[in-house]
Amino acid sequence: MKQIESQQQYEKEIAESQVEIREQTLRNISWELHDNIGQLLTLAKIQLQSVADNPENIKEVNDNLSRILNEVRALSKVINPDFITNIKLNQAIQLEVDRFNRLNYIESTFLIEGEYRNLDPKAEIIIFRILQEFFSNTIKHSRASKLDVKMSFSKDILIISVIDNGIGFDSTQDSMNGIGLGNMKKRGSLIDTEVTIKSEINKGTQLEIVHNIK
Repeated sequence: MKQIESQQQYEKEIAESQVEIREQTLRNISWELHDNIGQLLTLAKIQLQSVADNPENIKEVNDNLSRILNEVRALSKVINPDFITNIKLNQAIQLEVDRFNRLNYIESTFLIEGEYRNLDPKAEIIIFRILQEFFSNTIKHSRASKLDVKMSFSKDILIISVIDNGIGFDSTQDSMNGIGLGNMKKRGSLIDTEVTIKSEINKGTQLEIVHNIK
């Protein structure tokens, strides 16, 4: 009975993570359409109105339309709500990092050390959702200007480290609960993964995910 209950809880968490990833992805798309592409289209409209009197501005219009096209293409990569189930974890992380840099949210880097190994697809869903939660907290609350993500592979272990240079916080239980660490740890335990967060005021925050590769 315990095994059955454990399996049911595991499947429930996978399903919830998939739903949350879809919801976050759709929110991201909505923000990009409104804050980024919407502004670019407004600018293009203004530029087109001035072209008749200033033909030399046509290059600026062309450059702006090219940028809009690139933004739409970037969005199209994640418009499928099931995108995380169709790509590898490293590709999903790279898309997030690229989005942060493209929209000037935060200067971000992504590095892979060691020989990349594919994980169980369900484990990838859980890990990506944990990362997504941390990314969201960083963008909204940390006031950070840099975000560095690193995947380190060894024979049986994957360590993912995410560090921001934000304002940090006092690592008390109340603060940890506020950023959802309990939920991250709970989900991590389902896939034999340890999740820790370290932070100090004015010294940034670090998330570490240690996953046992099966």
